[in-house]
Amino acid sequence: MNEPRQESPKIVVGAAIRAGHRILAAARAYPPELAGLWEFPGGKVEPGETEAEALVRECREELGVEIEVGDRVGGDLLTGNGSYLLRVYFADLAEGEPRAEEHAELRWLAPAELDSVPWLPGNRPAVDALRELLC
Repeated sequence: MNEPRQESPKIVVGAAIRAGHRILAAARAYPPELAGLWEFPGGKVEPGETEAEALVRECREELGVEIEVGDRVGGDLLTGNGSYLLRVYFADLAEGEPRAEEHAELRWLAPAELDSVPWLPGNRPAVDALRELLC
């Protein structure tokens, strides 16, 4: 009897956009079960796209900004019951001011404020890694 083939997790990327020592956080507007939880802006890597290209595209679509992608923050993070592999990267604004196009709210958070919002559980390890890198 053949075992059902387990699909490998889809790669999603998040941008830890910096402004000085602050990081941009975004509150989910949907789906309902995730609304109000906070994340790093980003999304799925499409076929034929690098992770950096996906982040640039997603930030353009979600925030109306152009970014420059920097180094990775932390390791691979399994999210969505193991169906997604999240990779977070530092990013810097190259052009524009972030607008909440697809999110309920945006906030710039200093290291001491990182725990002031309820993060998606899958983003929490990256938040903890960021705290140490920003101080």
